[in-house]
Amino acid sequence: MSSFAGRQLRVQAMAWAMALAATLALAPHTPVQAQQMRALPDFTDLVDQVGPSVVNIRTVERAAARPGPGGSEEEMLEFFRRFGIPLPNVPRQGPRPQQPEGGGETQPRGVGSGFILTSDGLIMTNHHVVDGAEEVLVTLTDKREFKAKLIGSDKRTDVAVVKIDATGLPAVKLGDVSRLRVGEWVMAIGSPFGLENSVTAGIVSAKQRDTGDYLPFIQTDVAINPGNSGGPLINMRGEVVGINSQIYSRSGGFMGISFAIPIDEATRVSEQLRATGRVSRGKIGVQIEQVTKDVAESIGLGKPQGALVRSVEPGSPAEKAGIEAGDIITRFDGRVIERFGELPRQVGNTKPGTKSAITVFRRGATKELSILIAEIEAEAPVAKAPAKEERPRGSAAGQALGLVVSEVPDAQKKEMRIKGGVKVEAATEGAAQAGLREGDVIVAIANTEITGVKDFEAVIAKVDRSKPVNVLFRRGDWAQYALIRAQR
Repeated sequence: MSSFAGRQLRVQAMAWAMALAATLALAPHTPVQAQQMRALPDFTDLVDQVGPSVVNIRTVERAAARPGPGGSEEEMLEFFRRFGIPLPNVPRQGPRPQQPEGGGETQPRGVGSGFILTSDGLIMTNHHVVDGAEEVLVTLTDKREFKAKLIGSDKRTDVAVVKIDATGLPAVKLGDVSRLRVGEWVMAIGSPFGLENSVTAGIVSAKQRDTGDYLPFIQTDVAINPGNSGGPLINMRGEVVGINSQIYSRSGGFMGISFAIPIDEATRVSEQLRATGRVSRGKIGVQIEQVTKDVAESIGLGKPQGALVRSVEPGSPAEKAGIEAGDIITRFDGRVIERFGELPRQVGNTKPGTKSAITVFRRGATKELSILIAEIEAEAPVAKAPAKEERPRGSAAGQALGLVVSEVPDAQKKEMRIKGGVKVEAATEGAAQAGLREGDVIVAIANTEITGVKDFEAVIAKVDRSKPVNVLFRRGDWAQYALIRAQR
């Protein structure tokens, strides 16, 4: 090949390469390519914007405010429990001398964080930061310190509002939690271990996380430690979307799992605290638990949803509405109850005195009820189980299920507010494995209500023992389902 021809080929190859490069440069990027080219977030502007609105909160108390010996030691143990930290091996000390009532010196009690809600000094924090404090001291980023007045505090949601005598303060902007997305970058500012104005960042790990508390939480991997409590969780728009409240830890250190109270729920609580100093919530008077997959399939509910009623408080709205232990509440005011933790939140957010519709699933059928919402108050003590009476002669009808039963005495029926049922005199084999024990009262088998021993025998004779048999029983004031597998 001539040198001229070779040069032509090289020029042509270079032209093709330039054309291909131009085409790739103009082609739209895929989402993955765009994500790879996106720079890491810069939080510096957010810190400048929100940092001045975050405050340090210190609390003090009287030495005699907590009666009994070893007050500070007990405080430290409670501090560790609150944050999921394993209890340390604290050497026991001798009793401390009792201080006279109303006397004693003030001493440091705890440290936390908060953020400014309004320019005239309203500050939001956690209930557990200020609970029981003799004094609440707020320090701003410009080092000014104020003694704060407690406006109101709510233990159930762990939200508190305090007020300082100041004006012209930099208030935070509140965000829309519904716009918050899993995987989104968020930032926290607070005072971990008393280190003021510490900034940490991470992403939203999950939303609507049910930890058993009254509210669903925002889960993040933002580093949160003791002292961050009450501080804000901030999105990339500089808006507060939550209050940092709890961590999960097995080692005593941060493990990448933190929880924040959604700001919309906290705002709803704070508005009531600012208006009346307390929070008014609805109640219906039931104790509930989750519906398992096995129970849902066995009783014909289909899928595990709703809230299983374990007990009904005497004289409560639930009892007046006709709700019974063993019912499964599937809807409240037309809204489906997917998880049992949704029910107390929906009822709690309903104004007392409201008449609401409630749907229950009872022994294979759905019932529509109307209920008048009452106002929640201090939790009633759990009633004691009825005292044992002389044991009547038992029936062996249920031996295939591992049950020996007898009639329920009339006095016990009246005390338990039931019409029938049979009393478990002995539980062995399948019944014992399912969790039944002596003294339990069986009120239904295979979705059929039991009125007495004869009824029990008739129902047992008809059930298909090749499949697990669902049994609804009472233990004191509690109702529970069990699945008994017959012995062959």
